[in-house]
Amino acid sequence: MFVRKKKYYLFIENTREFNVNLIKIRNKFNIIYRNQKKEEEISNLIKFRNKCRERGVAFYVSNNTLLLSKLKADGLYISAHNKNLLLNIYSKLGYKIIGSAHNQSEINIKEKQGCKTIMYSRIFKTDYTYKKGFLGLQKFNIISLRSKVDLVPLGGINKTNLIKLNSVICNSFACLSLIKKKPAKVINRLF
Repeated sequence: MFVRKKKYYLFIENTREFNVNLIKIRNKFNIIYRNQKKEEEISNLIKFRNKCRERGVAFYVSNNTLLLSKLKADGLYISAHNKNLLLNIYSKLGYKIIGSAHNQSEINIKEKQGCKTIMYSRIFKTDYTYKKGFLGLQKFNIISLRSKVDLVPLGGINKTNLIKLNSVICNSFACLSLIKKKPAKVINRLF
């Protein structure tokens, strides 16, 4: 089965693990570079950014405004733990700002930071021992209908529940661990 949404957000931790050439549809995919472990060479990141541009893939940098400027990325991803309200200046400079939240107070902070799109986590149950609870489809849909910003489901999305995203009230969704495991199989199911 296939999933139809207007946009897809794919989290990657390094550019060597993901092949941009797998993406065949232009202007629908967004890559969020979220490297929390080992820094990559700036030359490799620039090459990857250029490949994304050629393929019509938007490229976001996570929580690093210096890297955002160096790479001339499309935008900035602000994680839920980043509460810096001064980041809203980047939206005035022409960058797109997206964020992440786990509750209503974090959504309010992301709106003040200039986010028009917010990843709202966790829609499905996850195997993480330190992360308990999840929203489910109905609760996500209710929150999404009441929200002023575009909420994007994130968390617990795997091969078995991927098709359930068709019944979620949203224009897009985000993948993290599913993309790490089998990117080619996932991308082929997205339209």
